[in-house]
Amino acid sequence: VQLQAFGGGLVQTGDSLRLSCAGSGLRFSNYGMGWFRQAPGKERVFVAKIDWHGGGIVYGDSMKGRFAISKDSARDTVYLQMNNVRPDDTATYYCAATTRRDYVPQHSGNYGDWGQGTQVTVSS
Repeated sequence: VQLQAFGGGLVQTGDSLRLSCAGSGLRFSNYGMGWFRQAPGKERVFVAKIDWHGGGIVYGDSMKGRFAISKDSARDTVYLQMNNVRPDDTATYYCAATTRRDYVPQHSGNYGDWGQGTQVTVSS
């Protein structure tokens, strides 16, 4: 199983950015997918998750109304659309996969496979 996140970069406050996470060795139609982020010196924080069937979407509190997660199981890709970004969105963003059907999405330990991360930097 391999996950690769990409699409990060340097953007300005208020901009939009779309992250992608492509997988190999797994079928996204069988996996719940999550996004987490980690800023330097801080703990990894839950961003969003989407279930294996494309529903069950949950967002972290500070992402509600600004971020949108979606999944294209035919392409084994999950997306994170980030709108109206802020400097506190600056972090390395990771995608993760889980085969669990009933789990607490905010707990990173519930995800068995992780991508390598993509850096998002938001300037003020």
